[in-house]
This record gives sequence, C-alpha cells and structure tokens, in this order.
Amino acid sequence: MDRLLEATERAERDHCWFHGFRAFVTPLLDRALAGHAAPAILDCGCGTGNNLARLLRPRGRAVGVDLAWRGLQFASQRPERLPLAQATVARLPFGDRQFDVVTSFDVLQCVADDEEPTAFAEMFRVLRPGGHAVINVSALPLLHGGHSVLTHEVRRYTRGRLRRLVQDAGFEVRRLTYTFATLLPLIAAVRFLHRVEGLPASDQDQDATREIDVPPRPINAMLTWLVRAEARAARTINPPIGSSLLCLARRPGVARDH
Repeated sequence: MDRLLEATERAERDHCWFHGFRAFVTPLLDRALAGHAAPAILDCGCGTGNNLARLLRPRGRAVGVDLAWRGLQFASQRPERLPLAQATVARLPFGDRQFDVVTSFDVLQCVADDEEPTAFAEMFRVLRPGGHAVINVSALPLLHGGHSVLTHEVRRYTRGRLRRLVQDAGFEVRRLTYTFATLLPLIAAVRFLHRVEGLPASDQDQDATREIDVPPRPINAMLTWLVRAEARAARTINPPIGSSLLCLARRPGVARDH
C-alpha cells in the first residue's frame, strides 16, 4: 500500500484519470452540499489528502480518516493543515449523526468481505438525517489486473451490487452511474495483457505501478480532454458501462444546516 500511496502522490496532480475523477465527482458534491452554509464533511479513506484538500475542504469543515499510516503522513504534510485520524471505514471513530456529507473514493473495493456491509452501515450511521454520501468504486470484475494487486483490491463492483449494498445500509440512491466509458477500451486492453503476462507477484513489483504513471504529455492531454468531455455529458446521461461506478446516496430525513 505504501507503493500505491507514493505513486498516487506523484500522479494526482497531472494524470488524466485524476482530472476525470474530479470532473465526475464535483457536480455530485455540489448537489450533496447544496443548502449547507458550513457543512461537516468526512472523507473515508483520504489517502494522501489530495481530495480532502482540493475537493472537500474548500466546501466545508472537512476531516479525513485512513487506515494507512503512510497516507496520513503525506496528508499531514500538506500546507492546508488537514484534520486527520487513523481508522478504517468499517469502524469510524465518530458518534452518530455527526456529518452532513460522507465521501468514500476508491476505498470500498479494498475492504475485506466480512467488513463490506459494515462499512456502508458506518457511513450511514455518522450521517445526519438528510445527509448525503458520495461513493466512487472500481467497476467490472473482468477489469481485475496489475493495478488491483497494488491497491489490494478485493473486488470490483457491478451497478446491481453497489445499489444493493447502499440500499441495505438504509440509503436512498439518488444517482448511480458508470464513469470512464471513454477509457474503458484502453483499460480493458491493458488488463487483458496483465492476464496474459501474469499479474505482479506483489505490490512491491514495479509493474504494479505502471498504470498510475503519467502518460507522455500529448497522450495525457488527449485523454484528459476525453474524460472531461465525458464528465460534462454525464451530468445529464448515465453511461451504460465504464471502469468506475459513482453513487450519490441520501440518508432519509430532514436535512438541517449547522
């Protein structure tokens, strides 16, 4: 996991995938935070703190938790002086109904099978009535590949599985869509080659970090343009397939500003 965090720290600023991720997530965050003057936000699995600093803190009183100490070290060194805690999403160190918005970005696919339902239930527990969860996960089991070894990926989600888990935890699903349809052919080809060549033996294998390396500038610029264009289109349509799944869910009840 340390290799992943170090590679992610290098890529978050420039890699086309991260540009696309932020473009997909931002409209759902704005929707979740509408009507809140100073919302309390929890990022479950904050990693290096990049999303906490760039996406969440400008929008409210944001705190991050992560199980990996190396990720928290990266996050603690940011100039924003982020509030952080070491914890797992399956056992959040907060009381009931403490937050207006809870986020989980590419973390739940790494949670152990026996803790998966608990993780969704924990996010529901710490939300105030009327609060929202914004969740992003890896999609399509066939895309398991070398990067999955680096991230310690336990599973990849289908739309049906994610919807069921969200609803079983008590949430109302407000939006559930695949993303990164434009990159899917490229990602599928790379993952197929991984299967032919053999997956990396461990997260220490150099091949495991290849996908997170920033592509050459012209290619990265072209792919960034593609995913941003898809993100604009995704504001009104749901792509039928993609390499990630993005969900906006709401805890039933009346939202109150604090």
